[in-house]
Amino acid sequence: MDGRRAGCLALALTLMLTGLGAPAADAARRAATPKVAAAIVVDMNTGSILHAQEAGTLRHPASLTKMMTLYVLFGYLRAGTIKQDTELVVTPHAAARAPTKLGLKPGSTIKVSDAAKAMVTRSANDAAATIAENLGGTAENFARVMTDTGRRIGMTKTVFRNASGLPNKEQVTTARDMAILAAHLIHDYPEYYKLFATRYFSFKGRKYRNHNKLLFGYKGTDGIKTGYTRASGFNLAASVHRGDKHLLAVVLGGKTGSQRDAATRALLDKHMPSASETKPTKAQLMASLVGAPPPKLPAIKKPALKTAAAEPASSSAPAEGDITEPASSRKPGGAATSPKARKTAASSARYAGTYHVQVGAFTSQAEAENRLGMVQQRALDLLNGHLPFTASFMKDDKEWYRARFAGFSQGDAKTTCAALKKRSLDCAIMLAE
Repeated sequence: MDGRRAGCLALALTLMLTGLGAPAADAARRAATPKVAAAIVVDMNTGSILHAQEAGTLRHPASLTKMMTLYVLFGYLRAGTIKQDTELVVTPHAAARAPTKLGLKPGSTIKVSDAAKAMVTRSANDAAATIAENLGGTAENFARVMTDTGRRIGMTKTVFRNASGLPNKEQVTTARDMAILAAHLIHDYPEYYKLFATRYFSFKGRKYRNHNKLLFGYKGTDGIKTGYTRASGFNLAASVHRGDKHLLAVVLGGKTGSQRDAATRALLDKHMPSASETKPTKAQLMASLVGAPPPKLPAIKKPALKTAAAEPASSSAPAEGDITEPASSRKPGGAATSPKARKTAASSARYAGTYHVQVGAFTSQAEAENRLGMVQQRALDLLNGHLPFTASFMKDDKEWYRARFAGFSQGDAKTTCAALKKRSLDCAIMLAE
Protein backbone atom coordinates (compact mmCIF):
# COMPACT_ATOMS: atom_id res chain seq x y z
CA MET A 1 0.00 0.00 0.00
CA ASP A 2 1.45 3.39 -1.01
CA GLY A 3 1.83 6.29 1.41
CA ARG A 4 -0.97 8.30 -0.18
CA ARG A 5 -3.55 5.56 0.33
CA ALA A 6 -2.33 4.93 3.86
CA GLY A 7 -2.84 8.61 4.60
CA CYS A 8 -6.39 8.49 3.27
CA LEU A 9 -7.17 5.46 5.41
CA ALA A 10 -5.76 7.12 8.50
CA LEU A 11 -7.89 10.21 7.84
CA ALA A 12 -11.03 8.10 7.41
CA LEU A 13 -10.38 6.29 10.67
CA THR A 14 -9.77 9.58 12.44
CA LEU A 15 -13.14 10.79 11.18
CA MET A 16 -14.78 7.67 12.57
CA LEU A 17 -13.34 8.29 15.99
CA THR A 18 -13.77 12.05 16.17
CA GLY A 19 -16.62 12.81 13.77
CA LEU A 20 -14.69 15.72 12.20
CA GLY A 21 -15.86 16.19 8.62
CA ALA A 22 -16.69 18.89 6.13
CA PRO A 23 -19.79 20.81 7.26
CA ALA A 24 -21.19 20.96 3.73
CA ALA A 25 -20.86 17.20 3.29
CA ASP A 26 -22.50 16.58 6.67
CA ALA A 27 -25.40 18.86 5.74
CA ALA A 28 -25.90 16.99 2.47
CA ARG A 29 -25.92 13.65 4.28
CA ARG A 30 -28.45 14.85 6.84
CA ALA A 31 -30.75 16.19 4.13
CA ALA A 32 -30.98 12.73 2.55
CA THR A 33 -31.35 10.79 5.81
CA PRO A 34 -34.61 9.01 6.67
CA LYS A 35 -36.46 10.43 9.66
CA VAL A 36 -34.74 8.70 12.55
CA ALA A 37 -33.07 10.36 15.53
CA ALA A 38 -29.49 9.35 14.65
CA ALA A 39 -27.69 7.18 12.11
CA ILE A 40 -24.27 6.28 10.77
CA VAL A 41 -23.08 4.10 7.87
CA VAL A 42 -19.46 2.88 7.79
CA ASP A 43 -17.54 1.20 4.97
CA MET A 44 -15.89 -1.63 6.89
CA ASN A 45 -13.22 -2.10 4.21
CA THR A 46 -11.84 1.41 4.59
CA GLY A 47 -13.23 2.77 7.85
CA SER A 48 -14.82 5.66 5.94
CA ILE A 49 -18.04 7.20 7.16
CA LEU A 50 -20.50 7.21 4.25
CA HIS A 51 -23.39 8.77 6.16
CA ALA A 52 -23.73 10.53 9.52
CA GLN A 53 -26.77 12.09 11.13
CA GLU A 54 -26.49 13.21 14.77
CA ALA A 55 -23.92 10.42 15.10
CA GLY A 56 -22.35 11.98 18.20
CA THR A 57 -25.61 12.88 19.96
CA LEU A 58 -26.34 11.06 23.21
CA ARG A 59 -29.16 8.52 23.01
CA HIS A 60 -30.29 5.56 25.09
CA PRO A 61 -28.94 2.26 23.68
CA ALA A 62 -31.79 -0.04 24.81
CA SER A 63 -30.86 -3.64 23.96
CA LEU A 64 -27.92 -2.62 21.77
CA THR A 65 -26.35 -2.69 25.25
CA LYS A 66 -26.23 -6.46 24.93
CA MET A 67 -23.60 -6.08 22.20
CA MET A 68 -21.15 -4.95 24.91
CA THR A 69 -22.35 -7.65 27.32
CA LEU A 70 -21.48 -10.20 24.66
CA TYR A 71 -18.21 -8.46 23.77
CA VAL A 72 -17.07 -8.85 27.38
CA LEU A 73 -18.34 -12.44 27.47
CA PHE A 74 -16.41 -13.29 24.30
CA GLY A 75 -13.23 -12.02 25.96
CA TYR A 76 -13.67 -14.45 28.85
CA LEU A 77 -14.45 -17.30 26.43
CA ARG A 78 -11.33 -16.71 24.36
CA ALA A 79 -9.20 -16.51 27.50
CA GLY A 80 -10.56 -19.89 28.59
CA THR A 81 -11.83 -18.46 31.87
CA ILE A 82 -15.25 -19.89 31.03
CA LYS A 83 -16.45 -22.32 28.39
CA GLN A 84 -19.54 -22.62 26.20
CA ASP A 85 -20.96 -25.33 28.48
CA THR A 86 -20.17 -23.53 31.74
CA GLU A 87 -23.33 -23.40 33.87
CA LEU A 88 -24.26 -19.92 35.07
CA VAL A 89 -26.29 -19.52 38.27
CA VAL A 90 -29.50 -17.49 38.03
CA THR A 91 -29.88 -15.11 40.98
CA PRO A 92 -33.21 -13.72 42.22
CA HIS A 93 -32.13 -10.32 40.90
CA ALA A 94 -31.51 -11.72 37.40
CA ALA A 95 -34.75 -13.71 37.36
CA ALA A 96 -36.75 -10.60 38.27
CA ARG A 97 -35.65 -8.54 35.25
CA ALA A 98 -38.47 -7.14 33.14
CA PRO A 99 -39.46 -8.70 29.80
CA THR A 100 -38.46 -9.68 27.30
CA LYS A 101 -36.86 -12.71 28.94
CA LEU A 102 -36.67 -16.51 29.07
CA GLY A 103 -38.41 -16.84 32.43
CA LEU A 104 -35.36 -18.22 34.23
CA LYS A 105 -35.98 -19.29 37.83
CA PRO A 106 -33.84 -18.24 40.84
CA GLY A 107 -31.34 -20.95 41.71
CA SER A 108 -31.51 -22.59 38.28
CA THR A 109 -28.61 -22.64 35.85
CA ILE A 110 -28.15 -21.90 32.16
CA LYS A 111 -25.24 -22.73 29.88
CA VAL A 112 -23.11 -19.87 28.58
CA SER A 113 -23.96 -20.84 24.99
CA ASP A 114 -27.71 -20.77 25.69
CA ALA A 115 -27.52 -17.46 27.55
CA ALA A 116 -25.63 -15.89 24.65
CA LYS A 117 -28.09 -17.18 22.02
CA ALA A 118 -31.02 -16.04 24.17
CA MET A 119 -29.58 -12.52 24.18
CA VAL A 120 -29.04 -12.47 20.42
CA THR A 121 -32.47 -13.84 19.45
CA ARG A 122 -34.93 -13.27 22.29
CA SER A 123 -32.93 -10.34 23.70
CA ALA A 124 -33.53 -11.97 27.06
CA ASN A 125 -32.93 -9.57 29.93
CA ASP A 126 -32.74 -12.30 32.57
CA ALA A 127 -30.00 -14.02 30.54
CA ALA A 128 -28.06 -10.74 30.27
CA ALA A 129 -28.29 -10.16 34.02
CA THR A 130 -27.20 -13.75 34.68
CA ILE A 131 -24.08 -13.28 32.56
CA ALA A 132 -23.35 -9.98 34.31
CA GLU A 133 -23.64 -11.35 37.83
CA ASN A 134 -21.68 -14.52 37.10
CA LEU A 135 -18.80 -12.61 35.50
CA GLY A 136 -18.84 -9.44 37.57
CA GLY A 137 -20.16 -10.62 40.92
CA THR A 138 -22.84 -7.93 40.81
CA ALA A 139 -24.70 -6.19 38.03
CA GLU A 140 -23.09 -2.90 39.08
CA ASN A 141 -19.55 -4.29 38.91
CA PHE A 142 -20.17 -5.74 35.47
CA ALA A 143 -21.58 -2.44 34.21
CA ARG A 144 -18.35 -0.75 35.30
CA VAL A 145 -16.38 -3.35 33.34
CA MET A 146 -18.58 -2.66 30.31
CA THR A 147 -18.03 1.09 30.50
CA ASP A 148 -14.29 0.72 31.01
CA THR A 149 -14.05 -1.74 28.11
CA GLY A 150 -15.94 0.70 25.91
CA ARG A 151 -13.50 3.50 26.76
CA ARG A 152 -10.55 1.28 25.87
CA ILE A 153 -11.89 0.55 22.39
CA GLY A 154 -12.81 4.16 21.63
CA MET A 155 -16.40 4.54 22.86
CA THR A 156 -15.76 7.95 24.35
CA LYS A 157 -19.35 8.94 25.22
CA THR A 158 -20.95 5.67 26.30
CA VAL A 159 -21.91 4.86 29.90
CA PHE A 160 -23.41 1.51 30.90
CA ARG A 161 -25.46 0.99 34.06
CA ASN A 162 -26.78 -2.51 33.36
CA ALA A 163 -26.09 -5.42 31.03
CA SER A 164 -29.51 -5.62 29.39
CA GLY A 165 -30.42 -2.12 28.23
CA LEU A 166 -33.48 -1.84 30.45
CA PRO A 167 -34.36 1.80 31.14
CA ASN A 168 -31.82 3.84 33.08
CA LYS A 169 -31.51 7.56 32.42
CA GLU A 170 -27.72 7.42 32.94
CA GLN A 171 -27.19 4.66 30.35
CA VAL A 172 -26.28 6.55 27.19
CA THR A 173 -24.39 6.07 23.93
CA THR A 174 -24.12 7.47 20.41
CA ALA A 175 -24.55 6.01 16.94
CA ARG A 176 -20.80 6.43 16.39
CA ASP A 177 -19.92 4.60 19.61
CA MET A 178 -22.23 1.73 18.70
CA ALA A 179 -20.61 1.49 15.27
CA ILE A 180 -17.21 1.27 16.95
CA LEU A 181 -18.48 -1.50 19.23
CA ALA A 182 -19.99 -3.41 16.31
CA ALA A 183 -16.74 -3.11 14.36
CA HIS A 184 -14.79 -4.52 17.31
CA LEU A 185 -17.20 -7.42 17.69
CA ILE A 186 -16.76 -8.27 14.01
CA HIS A 187 -12.97 -8.01 13.92
CA ASP A 188 -11.89 -8.87 17.47
CA TYR A 189 -13.98 -12.02 17.87
CA PRO A 190 -14.80 -13.45 14.42
CA GLU A 191 -15.16 -16.94 15.90
CA TYR A 192 -17.97 -15.71 18.15
CA TYR A 193 -19.43 -12.93 16.04
CA LYS A 194 -21.22 -15.47 13.82
CA LEU A 195 -23.59 -15.97 16.77
CA PHE A 196 -25.34 -12.75 15.69
CA ALA A 197 -26.55 -14.49 12.52
CA THR A 198 -28.62 -16.97 14.58
CA ARG A 199 -32.17 -16.87 13.25
CA TYR A 200 -33.86 -19.27 15.68
CA PHE A 201 -33.06 -20.49 19.18
CA SER A 202 -34.76 -23.34 21.02
CA PHE A 203 -34.77 -23.54 24.81
CA LYS A 204 -36.76 -25.90 27.03
CA GLY A 205 -39.26 -26.76 24.34
CA ARG A 206 -39.83 -23.22 23.05
CA LYS A 207 -38.54 -21.79 19.80
CA TYR A 208 -37.57 -18.13 19.58
CA ARG A 209 -37.12 -16.07 16.41
CA ASN A 210 -34.44 -13.40 16.13
CA HIS A 211 -35.91 -9.90 16.45
CA ASN A 212 -33.64 -8.65 13.65
CA LYS A 213 -35.92 -8.95 10.63
CA LEU A 214 -33.15 -7.95 8.21
CA LEU A 215 -31.70 -11.42 8.77
CA PHE A 216 -34.76 -12.88 7.06
CA GLY A 217 -35.23 -10.60 4.10
CA TYR A 218 -32.29 -8.29 3.39
CA LYS A 219 -29.57 -9.85 1.26
CA GLY A 220 -26.17 -10.20 2.89
CA THR A 221 -27.20 -9.42 6.48
CA ASP A 222 -25.10 -11.31 9.04
CA GLY A 223 -26.20 -9.48 12.25
CA ILE A 224 -26.16 -7.77 14.60
CA LYS A 225 -28.75 -6.41 17.14
CA THR A 226 -32.08 -4.66 17.69
CA GLY A 227 -33.24 -2.61 20.66
CA TYR A 228 -36.28 -0.79 21.95
CA THR A 229 -37.46 1.10 25.01
CA ARG A 230 -39.92 3.95 25.16
CA ALA A 231 -37.08 6.36 25.95
CA SER A 232 -34.81 5.17 23.13
CA GLY A 233 -37.23 4.50 20.32
CA PHE A 234 -36.39 1.67 17.93
CA ASN A 235 -32.66 0.98 17.43
CA LEU A 236 -30.74 -1.31 15.09
CA ALA A 237 -27.13 -2.11 14.29
CA ALA A 238 -26.81 -4.05 11.03
CA SER A 239 -23.86 -5.62 9.20
CA VAL A 240 -24.24 -6.49 5.51
CA HIS A 241 -21.83 -8.26 3.14
CA ARG A 242 -22.37 -8.26 -0.63
CA GLY A 243 -19.52 -9.72 -2.58
CA ASP A 244 -16.38 -8.08 -1.23
CA LYS A 245 -18.31 -5.07 0.02
CA HIS A 246 -19.09 -4.73 3.72
CA LEU A 247 -21.24 -1.99 5.25
CA LEU A 248 -22.17 -1.38 8.87
CA ALA A 249 -25.19 0.78 9.73
CA VAL A 250 -26.46 1.97 13.11
CA VAL A 251 -29.90 3.60 13.33
CA LEU A 252 -31.21 5.00 16.62
CA GLY A 253 -34.61 6.37 17.57
CA GLY A 254 -36.89 4.98 14.90
CA LYS A 255 -40.58 5.68 15.36
CA THR A 256 -41.60 2.03 14.92
CA GLY A 257 -39.75 -1.19 14.29
CA SER A 258 -40.88 -1.25 10.67
CA GLN A 259 -39.87 2.38 10.10
CA ARG A 260 -36.46 1.75 11.66
CA ASP A 261 -35.90 -1.29 9.44
CA ALA A 262 -36.99 0.63 6.36
CA ALA A 263 -34.61 3.49 7.22
CA THR A 264 -31.74 1.04 7.67
CA ARG A 265 -32.42 -0.67 4.36
CA ALA A 266 -32.67 2.68 2.59
CA LEU A 267 -29.32 3.82 3.96
CA LEU A 268 -27.63 0.56 3.02
CA ASP A 269 -29.19 0.58 -0.46
CA LYS A 270 -28.02 4.14 -1.02
CA HIS A 271 -24.41 3.59 -0.02
CA MET A 272 -23.76 0.02 -1.16
CA PRO A 273 -22.96 1.04 -4.78
CA SER A 274 -20.15 3.35 -3.62
CA ALA A 275 -18.70 0.95 -1.03
CA SER A 276 -15.14 -0.29 -1.52
CA GLU A 277 -14.54 -3.79 -2.85
CA THR A 278 -10.92 -3.83 -1.70
CA LYS A 279 -10.54 -5.92 1.42
CA PRO A 280 -8.13 -4.39 3.97
CA THR A 281 -4.83 -6.13 4.56
CA LYS A 282 -3.82 -7.40 7.97
CA ALA A 283 -1.44 -4.46 8.31
CA GLN A 284 -4.25 -2.02 7.60
CA LEU A 285 -6.48 -3.68 10.15
CA MET A 286 -3.75 -3.50 12.77
CA ALA A 287 -3.43 0.22 12.08
CA SER A 288 -7.18 0.86 12.44
CA LEU A 289 -9.48 1.06 15.42
CA VAL A 290 -10.71 -2.47 14.76
CA GLY A 291 -7.16 -3.82 14.83
CA ALA A 292 -6.44 -2.83 18.43
CA PRO A 293 -6.30 -5.90 20.69
CA PRO A 294 -9.29 -6.43 23.01
CA PRO A 295 -8.65 -5.01 26.49
CA LYS A 296 -7.78 -7.33 29.37
CA LEU A 297 -10.69 -8.23 31.63
CA PRO A 298 -10.77 -8.51 35.44
CA ALA A 299 -11.00 -11.84 37.22
CA ILE A 300 -14.44 -13.41 37.49
CA LYS A 301 -16.20 -12.84 40.81
CA LYS A 302 -18.72 -15.14 42.46
CA PRO A 303 -22.25 -13.79 41.92
CA ALA A 304 -23.86 -12.11 44.89
CA LEU A 305 -27.12 -13.97 45.62
CA LYS A 306 -29.00 -10.86 46.67
CA THR A 307 -32.74 -10.47 46.65
CA ALA A 308 -34.40 -8.99 43.61
CA ALA A 309 -34.39 -5.22 43.36
CA ALA A 310 -37.60 -3.49 42.41
CA GLU A 311 -37.83 -2.58 38.73
CA PRO A 312 -38.41 1.05 37.84
CA ALA A 313 -41.97 1.61 36.70
CA SER A 314 -40.87 2.56 33.20
CA SER A 315 -39.24 -0.83 32.64
CA SER A 316 -42.19 -2.97 33.66
CA ALA A 317 -43.41 -3.06 30.10
CA PRO A 318 -41.66 -5.23 27.52
CA ALA A 319 -38.59 -3.59 26.09
CA GLU A 320 -37.29 -5.16 22.92
CA GLY A 321 -37.26 -4.96 19.18
CA ASP A 322 -40.20 -7.16 18.19
CA ILE A 323 -42.50 -5.09 20.38
CA THR A 324 -44.30 -2.33 18.52
CA GLU A 325 -46.44 0.42 19.96
CA PRO A 326 -49.14 1.43 17.46
CA ALA A 327 -48.33 4.80 15.91
CA SER A 328 -51.69 6.18 17.04
CA SER A 329 -50.75 5.89 20.71
CA ARG A 330 -47.13 7.06 20.76
CA LYS A 331 -44.86 9.91 19.83
CA PRO A 332 -41.32 9.57 18.36
CA GLY A 333 -39.28 8.23 21.26
CA GLY A 334 -42.10 6.01 22.37
CA ALA A 335 -44.13 7.79 25.06
CA ALA A 336 -47.91 7.75 24.89
CA THR A 337 -49.38 11.03 23.72
CA SER A 338 -53.04 10.87 24.73
CA PRO A 339 -54.09 13.56 27.25
CA LYS A 340 -55.10 11.05 29.88
CA ALA A 341 -51.81 9.16 29.46
CA ARG A 342 -49.88 12.38 30.00
CA LYS A 343 -52.01 13.13 33.05
CA THR A 344 -51.25 9.75 34.60
CA ALA A 345 -47.53 9.73 33.77
CA ALA A 346 -46.66 11.14 37.19
CA SER A 347 -48.28 8.14 38.84
CA SER A 348 -46.89 5.54 36.43
CA ALA A 349 -45.92 3.24 39.32
CA ARG A 350 -49.59 2.28 39.29
CA TYR A 351 -48.93 0.50 36.00
CA ALA A 352 -45.86 -1.43 37.09
CA GLY A 353 -47.59 -4.82 37.38
CA THR A 354 -46.23 -7.95 35.77
CA TYR A 355 -49.49 -9.13 34.15
CA HIS A 356 -50.69 -8.52 30.59
CA VAL A 357 -54.19 -8.46 29.12
CA GLN A 358 -54.07 -10.23 25.76
CA VAL A 359 -56.77 -9.33 23.23
CA GLY A 360 -55.83 -11.69 20.42
CA ALA A 361 -53.15 -13.58 18.50
CA PHE A 362 -52.70 -13.17 14.75
CA THR A 363 -50.52 -14.38 11.90
CA SER A 364 -49.59 -10.83 10.86
CA GLN A 365 -48.28 -7.93 12.88
CA ALA A 366 -50.64 -5.54 11.06
CA GLU A 367 -53.67 -7.53 12.23
CA ALA A 368 -52.39 -7.52 15.81
CA GLU A 369 -51.81 -3.76 15.72
CA ASN A 370 -55.25 -3.16 14.23
CA ARG A 371 -56.79 -5.21 17.03
CA LEU A 372 -54.94 -3.14 19.63
CA GLY A 373 -56.15 0.08 18.08
CA MET A 374 -59.75 -1.09 17.90
CA VAL A 375 -59.82 -2.38 21.49
CA GLN A 376 -58.11 0.73 22.79
CA GLN A 377 -60.64 2.93 21.00
CA ARG A 378 -63.60 1.05 22.47
CA ALA A 379 -62.15 0.80 25.99
CA LEU A 380 -59.94 3.85 26.43
CA ASP A 381 -61.18 4.32 29.98
CA LEU A 382 -59.99 0.83 30.94
CA LEU A 383 -56.67 0.74 29.08
CA ASN A 384 -55.17 4.23 29.19
CA GLY A 385 -51.74 4.16 30.81
CA HIS A 386 -51.19 0.52 29.84
CA LEU A 387 -48.66 0.06 27.04
CA PRO A 388 -50.10 -1.61 23.90
CA PHE A 389 -47.60 -3.88 22.15
CA THR A 390 -47.23 -6.87 19.87
CA ALA A 391 -44.92 -9.76 20.68
CA SER A 392 -44.00 -12.47 18.21
CA PHE A 393 -43.82 -16.19 18.92
CA MET A 394 -43.31 -19.32 16.86
CA LYS A 395 -45.97 -22.01 16.46
CA ASP A 396 -45.52 -24.92 14.06
CA ASP A 397 -42.68 -23.03 12.33
CA LYS A 398 -44.98 -20.07 11.68
CA GLU A 399 -44.63 -16.65 13.28
CA TRP A 400 -47.63 -15.33 15.23
CA TYR A 401 -48.17 -11.99 16.95
CA ARG A 402 -49.83 -11.52 20.33
CA ALA A 403 -51.74 -8.27 20.89
CA ARG A 404 -51.40 -7.22 24.51
CA PHE A 405 -51.65 -4.40 27.02
CA ALA A 406 -48.97 -4.37 29.72
CA GLY A 407 -48.55 -3.20 33.31
CA PHE A 408 -51.38 -4.81 35.32
CA SER A 409 -51.42 -6.37 38.74
CA GLN A 410 -53.12 -9.76 38.74
CA GLY A 411 -56.27 -8.33 40.31
CA ASP A 412 -56.45 -5.36 37.93
CA ALA A 413 -55.90 -7.65 34.95
CA LYS A 414 -58.87 -9.82 36.01
CA THR A 415 -61.08 -6.80 36.57
CA THR A 416 -60.10 -5.22 33.23
CA CYS A 417 -60.57 -8.43 31.27
CA ALA A 418 -64.00 -8.97 32.85
CA ALA A 419 -64.99 -5.43 31.87
CA LEU A 420 -63.73 -5.96 28.31
CA LYS A 421 -65.79 -9.13 27.97
CA LYS A 422 -68.90 -7.23 29.01
CA ARG A 423 -68.21 -5.05 25.96
CA SER A 424 -67.95 -8.18 23.77
CA LEU A 425 -64.15 -7.89 23.55
CA ASP A 426 -62.36 -11.23 23.98
CA CYS A 427 -59.31 -11.25 26.23
CA ALA A 428 -57.08 -13.39 28.40
CA ILE A 429 -54.85 -12.71 31.41
CA MET A 430 -51.17 -13.52 30.92
CA LEU A 431 -48.16 -13.36 33.23
CA ALA A 432 -45.31 -11.49 31.51
CA GLU A 433 -42.80 -13.98 30.07
